[in-house]
Amino acid sequence: MFRTASARIILAGLLVLLAASYVGPDRTVAAAGSLPDPAIDIERPATKGKQTAVFAGGCFWCTEAVFEQIKGVDKVISGYAGGDRKSAHYDIVSAGRTDHAESIQITFDPAQISYGQLLKIFFSVAHDPTQLNRQGPDHGRQYRSAIFYIGQEQKRVAEAYIQQLEQAHVFSKPIVTQVGELKGFYPAEEYHQDFVKRNPTHPYVLANAIPKLQKLKKEFGGMLKNGH
Repeated sequence: MFRTASARIILAGLLVLLAASYVGPDRTVAAAGSLPDPAIDIERPATKGKQTAVFAGGCFWCTEAVFEQIKGVDKVISGYAGGDRKSAHYDIVSAGRTDHAESIQITFDPAQISYGQLLKIFFSVAHDPTQLNRQGPDHGRQYRSAIFYIGQEQKRVAEAYIQQLEQAHVFSKPIVTQVGELKGFYPAEEYHQDFVKRNPTHPYVLANAIPKLQKLKKEFGGMLKNGH
């Protein structure tokens, strides 16, 4: 829907102006405290080494900002997944003309945080998994909810956790998150990287990213790098 970053900025500015008077529709996202820990998870490896997870949950500015706060996460890169290398450019992806979703690649230490724990944060704070082909003010398949698994263990854990959440009825609407194999991840343009960190007063950041970071601090404070 938004063909340029400037269009996203303009809309975000309007959202900030309306926020004081508009409470919005009933939220379908459950409080993080009501989400169970994954019943099935990947066991802690016997040897040291980093692992990678790739999630898509709306604007990558926001999801990147959430996961880079978590202890055990070494690096988060904003990028594109689901399409091919040739079409992995913001002006094309944002127009909705590709199979890409705005995604993040998370490099983490499984000795400090498990894949299942990352999924819990993904479903409870990073985005709303019940919104189909949209997230907040952003509309289109490029903003869809998706988990791009790397290996059968990640697939097994992701599918099992979605089933677990559905059976627990922690959301008032069905989870629409897609689970598919990662074919390739392509880093986004440099100006997208660490966008929230570098632009904390940006209108879109204030309207969309900051509330998620506040919720993260409230409900996962013990898992943050700064300890609170």
